Amino acid sequence: MRMDTKQPVSENPGANGCYQGKDLRPSGIHGEIPMGSERMEMRKRQMSVQQETTSAARAPHNVGNRGSNACCFCWCCCCSCSCLTVRNEEGEESTRRPSYEIKIEGTTNCEESLKPTVEEVRSWGQSFDKLMNNVAGRNAFREFLRTEFSEENMLFWLACEDLKKETNKSVVEEKVRVIYEDYISILSPKEVSLDSRVREVINRNMLEPTSHTFDDAQLQIYTLMQRDSYPRYMNSAAYLGLLQAFPEQSTEP
Repeated sequence: MRMDTKQPVSENPGANGCYQGKDLRPSGIHGEIPMGSERMEMRKRQMSVQQETTSAARAPHNVGNRGSNACCFCWCCCCSCSCLTVRNEEGEESTRRPSYEIKIEGTTNCEESLKPTVEEVRSWGQSFDKLMNNVAGRNAFREFLRTEFSEENMLFWLACEDLKKETNKSVVEEKVRVIYEDYISILSPKEVSLDSRVREVINRNMLEPTSHTFDDAQLQIYTLMQRDSYPRYMNSAAYLGLLQAFPEQSTEP
């Protein structure tokens, strides 16, 4: 007569490094583990992964929800579990990301401009509109915003201005997507401050993107810079230093 010498499986990490919350392998008669049942269980898991992959292809926005379940029940052959599928999809996303990071790079660089004259620098103090309508003024103001960790406001405004000049539909849709991911998404480190009403407008506009998708948001950020950052810039050492760069002219009445 065959005696059962199998010992209960302890709740320890498996050889592949995945933690086993409990022994999920089905036990046969007298506590033995039938190999046929084990292969069947592995086959079921593989079929489940294939079904998840098919579903992900049809609805890619659900990929993030599946990542939390990766490798939580695999106790062998990790290469066949959903962990690999999630890692592959993350790898593909990382290879796609640079394609639009490069497009944004041109926007994040300072605009080319000549050295401002004393008349231009003085005009910046007359109104915020004159400051923003002058390339040198925008660059100087942007440098100040960087010191206040709010440069994203100017970057968003410039991106919206660039979007308005675009007429190609496919390019417009791509730029709208990039702007949303970089400045509107709550997951972005460069998210701008917008109220709920404007965000609802943006979400509706995203259904049919156009070159004016972010008009309301752009106006709100423009107003925010005008009321909040602009008065501080006028009294900052950065702006006063520009005026002092023309000593013989700044003293004129």
